[in-house]
Amino acid sequence: MKTVLTGGKIITPYRILEDCCLVIEDGKIQDIVSKDTPVPADEVIDVKGRYISPGFIDLHIHGGGGFDFLDGTLEAVEGVAKTHMRHGTTTLTPTTTSCSIEEMYTLFDAVKLAQKEMKDGPNLPGMHLEGPYVNPARCGAQDASYLRAINKEEICAMLDYVPVCRMSIAPELEGGMEIGRVLRDRGIVTSICHSEAMYDEVIEACENGYSMVTHFYSGNTFLQRRTHRRELGIVETGYLVDELTVECITDGIHLPPELLGYILRFKPWDKITLCTDAVRGVDLPEGTIIKLGSLTRGQDCLIQGGVSMMMHGRSYGGSIATTDRCVRTMVQQAHVPLEAAVRMMSLNPARAMGFNTKGRIAIGMDADLCMFGEDIVVDAVMVGGRMTHNAMNA
Repeated sequence: MKTVLTGGKIITPYRILEDCCLVIEDGKIQDIVSKDTPVPADEVIDVKGRYISPGFIDLHIHGGGGFDFLDGTLEAVEGVAKTHMRHGTTTLTPTTTSCSIEEMYTLFDAVKLAQKEMKDGPNLPGMHLEGPYVNPARCGAQDASYLRAINKEEICAMLDYVPVCRMSIAPELEGGMEIGRVLRDRGIVTSICHSEAMYDEVIEACENGYSMVTHFYSGNTFLQRRTHRRELGIVETGYLVDELTVECITDGIHLPPELLGYILRFKPWDKITLCTDAVRGVDLPEGTIIKLGSLTRGQDCLIQGGVSMMMHGRSYGGSIATTDRCVRTMVQQAHVPLEAAVRMMSLNPARAMGFNTKGRIAIGMDADLCMFGEDIVVDAVMVGGRMTHNAMNA
């Protein structure tokens, strides 16, 4: 089937094309042509002046729509995935929080089932395991009672059981450097997370396969003075090492606009990826109490002020952001050009993960797309050339 998207403004990684049409066939982008070029097609869709963007890629997402992946059911996986798809997410990596091994395997089964059976949803290329191999001193909203020592055999058994794209680990833990090499050799992206590592340990981690920093500034160390010597933390080292990709929660709250401006000034833009770190409270009303993690064993959080707060009120419990909100924040609050903000939510994460056919509008790429107006609120979504959400006429 050949589909033509017309009447839109096409966002490439480098510019915005007007007066052009996008030609899609067999789930791929076949061509970009002038609006005056006749193209025989089975379907022509007029997007009525909206932007046509590459679909957003969320590498760090726990829940949404009242569901958390750790609920461990097909209904929950589909519920989270389709909630975020309606906001423009066409590829996501279901993310764990620290939990029991039994809960993790229940989730693995649910994700594998969804990969086979979910219809009209986003791509689920594999898992992102955040915890339980993190430092108790920096566990944040991770439930410390479930943290575990790094166990190579235990981790390899998980990797053999379910597709895993990424693991977030504290590299300074015993076995942290070795497991980085194991993951690198398996083609799995390894990320520094909830960690007490300082400069020397971060550099050693980079040498042993770590290539990202999970939720930059959250659960990260900073410049410290130890006796007479000042030592750089994860944050400062993240700026110094250009090869490290930093992941930013851009709900406008975890990282306020002035801090986003600081990151943008000192970090190469192609090494910044946006993420939601969303929990089950996405699209639920203010004042709702939710569970962070599974319904049976999770911790209570309150949706308040556009974020998920731990009940003690001293720290965040994830976010309630969506990918279109992340892009809006970068454009409206951090004053980044639209095409650059979109790139941070599509091409940059695709490159960080090695998703070689996703993340940009170009001939031969997957036809994973979203459409939105000047308000950057997604109205329509296409996954693999198939329209999976369309509110353009609503």
